[in-house]
Amino acid sequence: MKEIKAYIRCQKAEEVIEALENIGIKGITLIDVMGVGQLADPHSSKYSFECVKKYSDVAKVEVACRDEDVHKIVEAIRKTAYTGMKGDGIIFVTSLEMAVKIKSGAIGEDAL
Repeated sequence: MKEIKAYIRCQKAEEVIEALENIGIKGITLIDVMGVGQLADPHSSKYSFECVKKYSDVAKVEVACRDEDVHKIVEAIRKTAYTGMKGDGIIFVTSLEMAVKIKSGAIGEDAL
């Protein structure tokens, strides 16, 4: 099992969720977070100086999945979140050691 965490532009979140649902992914978590990192240069930014700030609003998308579904999920997120501009985001994939469904007690992939 794998866990996919994607940090994307907030304005792309709805499109990404829809793309994941279209490929059959149902267990999706969406969290509003603040990112610190890629700061925009006010001299080269396409945005007004007032919009350039240290912290940026970011959407975090989390999905737990079977190993065989990783590439199609990552590609759906990447294609949908892409704008071609600096700050499009990043996707992390990590191994998921265990999953346990609280209601049924199902373990591993059966819990997904």
